[in-house]
Amino acid sequence: MTLLQARPIQILLVEDNPGDLELMLEALEESKMMINLTLAKDGEEAMAVLYRQEGHEQDPVPDIVLLDLNLPKKDGREVLAEIKADEKLHRIPVVILTTSAAESDILRAYELNANCYITKPVGLQQFLEVVNSIKSFWLTVVKLPRVE
Repeated sequence: MTLLQARPIQILLVEDNPGDLELMLEALEESKMMINLTLAKDGEEAMAVLYRQEGHEQDPVPDIVLLDLNLPKKDGREVLAEIKADEKLHRIPVVILTTSAAESDILRAYELNANCYITKPVGLQQFLEVVNSIKSFWLTVVKLPRVE
């Protein structure tokens, strides 16, 4: 039995590394997920998208945020803290997707109410596995709240 997805999943991908971004985009494309992807290259841009500030008024409110921790302008920890402290945004699941495997980063992310912490893989095949895991759990199994 196949479940039909009523609408594309809105994903905000916050990533500043061009190599990681390219791998993620390729993995998302190969996953054949029905998604609308919004990209932000730093923490300030991510918050502008989420708050629908100038230049981002038409960007959809994401169903899920894939967030790198090490970002320019405003790092991922600050972005995570701001999202989870905001009455309108705190329900949006935030998946940390970062190169750091440091226990202190993992602990801090969960203290800031991250919904999931994933260490970025290095190759395309591993990225595909991670994206497919995200797809099967967050976009197929989990029922996401509609945030407006």
